[in-house]
Amino acid sequence: MKKKVVLVQDNKDILDIMDQVLEEEGFEVTASLTIEPIDKIDEIEPDVVVIDDHIKGTKKGSKIVKELKSDPKTEDVSAVLTSTSDKLQQIAEESKADDYIQKPFDIDHMVDVVKKNT
Repeated sequence: MKKKVVLVQDNKDILDIMDQVLEEEGFEVTASLTIEPIDKIDEIEPDVVVIDDHIKGTKKGSKIVKELKSDPKTEDVSAVLTSTSDKLQQIAEESKADDYIQKPFDIDHMVDVVKKNT
């Protein structure tokens, strides 16, 4: 059975690349430029959520991760935060993210982080 990834990024090019690579690696990916899939997390039942800290027009990814981790229904879903911020490690730790991917990222590293967290 395929592992499921919810992928939320603020940049369409990055979203498309991550989506394509993860699908080639055998993941079932729900990719979005909005946080809409987060609202449907009970239906999607992902193994991991990979979310950018800066999603246009909405709350920060780190806040969403914190909410997921504080809800008993979603606390076991792995959460990986992505950002260009040089404080990403600290932001990820504070939001209780399971891991983080610093942008710009190496494709192989991104795949390794997602695999490690599913």
